[in-house]
Amino acid sequence: MRTLIGERPQGDGLALAEWGGVHDALDRGAEAVEPYRLALAAGLDAEHEHQITLQLASTLRNLGQHDQAIELLEHLDAPELGDAPAVFLALALHSAGRPNDALRVALTSLAPHLPMYRRAATDYAAELAPDDESTGGRQSISPSAVPRRASPSSQ
Repeated sequence: MRTLIGERPQGDGLALAEWGGVHDALDRGAEAVEPYRLALAAGLDAEHEHQITLQLASTLRNLGQHDQAIELLEHLDAPELGDAPAVFLALALHSAGRPNDALRVALTSLAPHLPMYRRAATDYAAELAPDDESTGGRQSISPSAVPRRASPSSQ
């Protein structure tokens, strides 16, 4: 893979993204962060930018950098990724010790897929106590902050 990456122009965003992915696949996440960040800085088309942002956030969560992962995922508007951003946001929130916020995100993301009990799941998600006190005063995640995907009817 190193040879293939070397054949690409210096600073090629897609090559850098692939190089980060190679490190992630080899369970070398700490070495994936820089290529991912460089790829995003080099510029990518929207779809690849969204994918690499999600991969970077996942890697940061695995490295214990939960707040950075949460920040990336809260601002990721990537309907083409479906509910993946919400899934990874829920994981990052849980890893950050914010279980209610994680569950709120997961339920809010899952609710639209329920043929029955959609409203109940949405209401229960909204009723969960915020994790503010256990997170050192950080703001709790509201249902409106959950990354959205394209509606099933538009896919």
